[in-house]
Amino acid sequence: MNMDIKSLAVSMVAKKLGMDSGGGAMEQVVGSLIGGGDSMDIGGLVSGLQSKGLGDVASSWLGDGANAEISADQLKDVIGGDKISAAAAQLGSSEGDLLEGLRSALPQVVDKASSGGSLLDAAGGLGGLAGMAKKLF
Repeated sequence: MNMDIKSLAVSMVAKKLGMDSGGGAMEQVVGSLIGGGDSMDIGGLVSGLQSKGLGDVASSWLGDGANAEISADQLKDVIGGDKISAAAAQLGSSEGDLLEGLRSALPQVVDKASSGGSLLDAAGGLGGLAGMAKKLF
């Protein structure tokens, strides 16, 4: 399931940037921004949102209702400006375009990861989900 979620993120960001998602660069960049290897660190992303005072945004993405918007500046703050700069340079894209791609993709990716209980896999099992829940509530 995690690979499907990562593939979804890669293809959505690539589409937003008008790039080919088949190349390894896009997958590498998305992995460096929100996880690594074959999985995505959805729990880490949600924790990052929480730590920046965006718990309401995280909750909306995790829930089944509408996803709350996140600004490009908020997202840059959560992920880290240096990571965004490096990723944009690696892709030959502007930071603004990359952030716009992430802004549209991440809520849907987290939403998909958290539907039907698959967040357990994305968050590192029950322990990871319990740790994330403590931060949310």
